Amino acid sequence: MAAVTAVTRWRLLLVLSTAALGAAGAPQPPNILLLLMDDMGWGDLGVYGEPSRETPNLDRMAAEGMLFPNFYTANPLCSPSRAALLTGRLPIRNGFYTTSGHARNAYTPQEIVGGIPDSERLLPELLKEAGYVSKIVGKWHLGHRPQFHPLKHGFDEWFGSPNCHFGPYDNRARPNIPVYRDWEMVGRYYEEFPINLKTGEANLTQIYLQEALDFIRRQQAARRPFFLYWAVDATHAPVYASKPFLGTSQRGRYGDAVREIDDSVGKILHSLQDLGIAESTFVFFTSDNGAALISAPKQGGSNGPFLCGKQTTFEGGMREPAVAWWPGRIPAGQVSHQLGSIMDLFTTSLSLAGLEPPRDRAIDGLSLLPAMLQGQLMDRPIFYYRGNTLMAVTLGQYKAHFWTWTNSWEEFRQGIDFCPGQNVSGVTTHTQEEHTRLPLIFHLGRDPGERFPLRDRRGEMLTRERPWTTAAEMGQRGHSPGTPAAARG
Repeated sequence: MAAVTAVTRWRLLLVLSTAALGAAGAPQPPNILLLLMDDMGWGDLGVYGEPSRETPNLDRMAAEGMLFPNFYTANPLCSPSRAALLTGRLPIRNGFYTTSGHARNAYTPQEIVGGIPDSERLLPELLKEAGYVSKIVGKWHLGHRPQFHPLKHGFDEWFGSPNCHFGPYDNRARPNIPVYRDWEMVGRYYEEFPINLKTGEANLTQIYLQEALDFIRRQQAARRPFFLYWAVDATHAPVYASKPFLGTSQRGRYGDAVREIDDSVGKILHSLQDLGIAESTFVFFTSDNGAALISAPKQGGSNGPFLCGKQTTFEGGMREPAVAWWPGRIPAGQVSHQLGSIMDLFTTSLSLAGLEPPRDRAIDGLSLLPAMLQGQLMDRPIFYYRGNTLMAVTLGQYKAHFWTWTNSWEEFRQGIDFCPGQNVSGVTTHTQEEHTRLPLIFHLGRDPGERFPLRDRRGEMLTRERPWTTAAEMGQRGHSPGTPAAARG
């Protein structure tokens, strides 16, 4: 009942705060822009402490909006995290997990036939009920067969690819990755949409920028509320940037890609202001998972002070940069220490549209409106999954690992290292180590790098064990698995 009261209270606040957006009659709900980066790390923005300070537009976005330093993805890999964003549900529920091996991540490369299940209700489909027009620009990664097409799952427009650009495969045996405009295939990466693997030159970010700007202008002219999901992938190896940005960063080619994205975000925000719709548009910037340290330093980013990176459930793989921007609504220059999740963008977007989340299924995302509009903090756990395995839980500033694992010894000996230069004895293990009876607990405020488990000299826990046991039981009992739809990887 308390939760219902809180929801009613912030809904009333939202209605009052947006009343000025419409003319006489019912106010129009705000436009929604979700800017999702690919493999961009927590430490890649100047506002998070990146020393070269090459992200002036994103830093300004944070100065004009709200920073979330404790914001998490739902899985440390591309496909499951994107499915979680668009469904508001953990990958264990929406089918983006694997049963092929314990703690194995799941994704949808080109040769996999699975994808997002028809039973899932995606954000753009639900936003139609409030009159939204929706577009995805960039990477879909929730299945490439016709039944998984974005326009079959609520989007009205699409320009981009069903998969990432990390091909080509063998050009003679397997096709390159297609690029679509709506239902029509308009070319392929490395062919009609070239990426020079030697120099890193590609014009894709500029194309994606123009797609976004054109969509925004058209919807503003038509006076229709819109949802834009801008899912660019320039920071996923092999990283790329257009010619004007190549060689301009102190951080090499990866930095060039970040600088072009930063410039593009700046142009998008300026366009909203020039069109007079900034105060009626909610914008949120984040990443799908942590930086891919296996590609660093030339092709990968920074996870700041956090341990490991993409594909792991340590903080470097799961904690993401996050900035909210809504001039005149979200107070400028604020930092929220709310524990946030990529799944919250689903629920928050529905709240902005005045819609209820579906009641016929479990929804894991919370609305961030109380945190953004009123500065409230809500208690909630963060669950860290790999495949169908609950690896860890965070409560407050404490994190408990029930399993630790980076990658196998076999992969490690082949040079695949998810935690380069970050060996923490008994923590960054290359075998799957179980800690369910005595979880490894870290205080993330004092030890964000997860280097010092909380134990006294006798090996006893310094904190009470019961909250972690309860959280683990709640997660394992309450997260009923859906049918696996994604790849086995």
